[in-house]
Amino acid sequence: MKNKELLLVPGPTPVVDEIYDALASETRGHTDPRFTATFKASIKQTKELLQTDGEVFIVAGSGTLAMEMAIVNTVGRGEKLLVISHGYFGDRFTPLANAFGIEVDVLQAEWGKQVDPELVQEKIALNNYKAVTITHADTSTGVVSDLDALIPIIKQAGALVILDGVVATAALEENMSKTYGHPDYKIDVVLTGSQKAIGIPPGLAIVAFNQTALAAREALGTVPAYYSDIKNWIPIMQDPSKYFATPPVNLIYAYNTALKIVLDEGIEQREKRHIAFGRGVRSALRTFGMESLADEEVAAPTLSCMLYPAGVDDGSFRTLLSHKGVIVAGALAHLAGHAFRIGHMGNTTAKMLESAIRHIGEVLQELGLEINTEAALVAFREELSQSVAQ
Repeated sequence: MKNKELLLVPGPTPVVDEIYDALASETRGHTDPRFTATFKASIKQTKELLQTDGEVFIVAGSGTLAMEMAIVNTVGRGEKLLVISHGYFGDRFTPLANAFGIEVDVLQAEWGKQVDPELVQEKIALNNYKAVTITHADTSTGVVSDLDALIPIIKQAGALVILDGVVATAALEENMSKTYGHPDYKIDVVLTGSQKAIGIPPGLAIVAFNQTALAAREALGTVPAYYSDIKNWIPIMQDPSKYFATPPVNLIYAYNTALKIVLDEGIEQREKRHIAFGRGVRSALRTFGMESLADEEVAAPTLSCMLYPAGVDDGSFRTLLSHKGVIVAGALAHLAGHAFRIGHMGNTTAKMLESAIRHIGEVLQELGLEINTEAALVAFREELSQSVAQ
């Protein structure tokens, strides 16, 4: 099945034929040994991707469900959660936690900037936080978090590290065995969804708990959840032939295939590729008079939020671009109408991005701007060649 449009929103991302073929496989019963073997393989591959000695949970749902599972299974009513927010999706942890009676404090960065680690140090020293959330890369702003700076601060205070990897997992390293300055300073929970850098259609919520996080769930006793309670899912993840709720059979087929693609490429190589794509796209679009909301040193490798040059109407730009078969996303909140977001992750290729850059140049010319599309393509290719040289 060939994609008819070039989907470069920050998710869903392009799906390749190999994954479409898996998705279109014959639907089998969820206890059929042929399906459960695929499910077991997917669980094993997820543990390999995240390098965890704990449990992973692959369930029908979205990244929002994964956020809920991460919070409700680690932080109890009346306990405190600190949210480190680099944009709209970091902020979403607040109403989510409030729904379960969790006390929330937020350290919110100016959009396009990172939260200052010194502010985190000051805040965490004054409060007894059970857990701290970090959005690895925020889909609204295109800002990436500095895990090397943040994780030691959080772990030294004795809090759990909950990493929102929705727009980072399978593009950036999220190694739950990695230590950050001390043997016990590790990521405790990683949550993500299927439709971003993993590269399959939406529909899977994926969460990993290390042994420390599993112990936190055990200490809570009961939690105000049923479907989201990981204790109901542990038996199924250990033996997928058992039943709790019907898994999305065909999405598991697709996920299993996608993880094979990810692991065959290797996370180190994928991270290099995504960094090169991000730098290349931003370098190319700067030649058009577009600026990234995030400065290059804090810009996410998986997507970019680009500010329009003067005189460009958001609706006209994205509509004309869509007529050329390239789909990008509008900006959120106060940036709506002033910027657009472009994804460059997952199964996206350099050829796709070159095509998008060329069509963006054509649209800007149609809107009356004098730009040099060839110069933009040169800038993109130079970034990629520099990455290969490194």
